Amino acid sequence: MLKKTTKANPEKKILRGPRPRRGTPAETRERLIAAAARLFNRAGYHGTDSNRIAREAGYSPGTFYKHFKEKRDIFLAAYEAWIISEWQAFQVELALGGEPHDLARRLVELQVDFHTRWRGLRASLLELVFADAVVRRFYREQRRRQLDLMAQLRTNMNTRHQSREQDAVHIYTMERSCDAIAQGELTNLGLDEAVVIEVLVQRVASLLEH
Repeated sequence: MLKKTTKANPEKKILRGPRPRRGTPAETRERLIAAAARLFNRAGYHGTDSNRIAREAGYSPGTFYKHFKEKRDIFLAAYEAWIISEWQAFQVELALGGEPHDLARRLVELQVDFHTRWRGLRASLLELVFADAVVRRFYREQRRRQLDLMAQLRTNMNTRHQSREQDAVHIYTMERSCDAIAQGELTNLGLDEAVVIEVLVQRVASLLEH
């Protein structure tokens, strides 16, 4: 059973508490993004539309088009908010420090929790990456951003050097493994999630060593 971290709110950027319907344009846009993220996570990209998103956020359907041209635009905004939120949560844990193995376990549990909570959003993303050139291009841009962040984190923490290619392998390995846990794939294959998580912890711990 995974322990839940209490040091960071992993949904800060994409799930906020209730807000007044009247507010600044930026507040309205953020509320729409949060509502879209919830709906995409529950019903998938093709299972919702702009009208449902507006209603979920507490607005009339016309409000949506004051901030977004189409559904794809708000999906990309929700995905970007998810990425930012995840990395901010990682940075909080890294700032707290600790022994490499303990810190690695907290980071792995945090990532598994993110992917489990948002497995519907992730599933829609992976589907659209293959089917939609605009989403695929945006996804690649976010990958480059992740690689830049990893390089910066290594520099700040003075950890063992890795090439950009090695960082890419690490990102893909962690994400695919966390998605498999979140989607129940390991259980369906008769594999022990705890063993897989321990392998991931060891992998991250090795990266944290100086």
